[in-house]
Amino acid sequence: MRQRPIPGTTGLVRTMSLLGDPVLHSACAEVTDFGPELDRLIEDMFATMYAAQGVGLAANQVGVGRRVFVYDCPDDDDVRHVGHVVNPRLVEADGDEFLGPEGCLSLPGLEAGTARFDRAVVEGVTSDGAPVRIEGTGFFARCLQHECDHLDGTVYADRVTGLRARLLRRAIRKTAWGRAAGQR
Repeated sequence: MRQRPIPGTTGLVRTMSLLGDPVLHSACAEVTDFGPELDRLIEDMFATMYAAQGVGLAANQVGVGRRVFVYDCPDDDDVRHVGHVVNPRLVEADGDEFLGPEGCLSLPGLEAGTARFDRAVVEGVTSDGAPVRIEGTGFFARCLQHECDHLDGTVYADRVTGLRARLLRRAIRKTAWGRAAGQR
């Protein structure tokens, strides 16, 4: 496995794709090239996530339609989880389902109650192609489900229903980026 410095310290902060950008609403392609370009993308994604003060970031959120996400997220026991997954698959999402506040770097400044399971398991590979299996509970499980959704072309706003959905759509229309994207 290649040695890396602390994630994000040598990366460039990339422009964030915002709700309405087509890249956020399309399923991402599998990664097939495991070379330096992938390492650079992952490093830049960490730098971008940290600059935006997020806990997870999918590649399509920086305009790259590939199945990769990074995370630096605590679970409900305050255990910090830091890493990345290439070609992730959500293989389990179970336990109790909780309606909790959820935000997204691609919908800056907004959040809405979103139902997620309190346990999730993601399988994929590292940037070196080594198999990885990540299990998360609580808030970290929410993060894993959220990032896998992104790679399938779904944003959390797509999961919000009823009054919460109407309030979120109204809040989106009031933002400069929502008006620019013509959000209804």
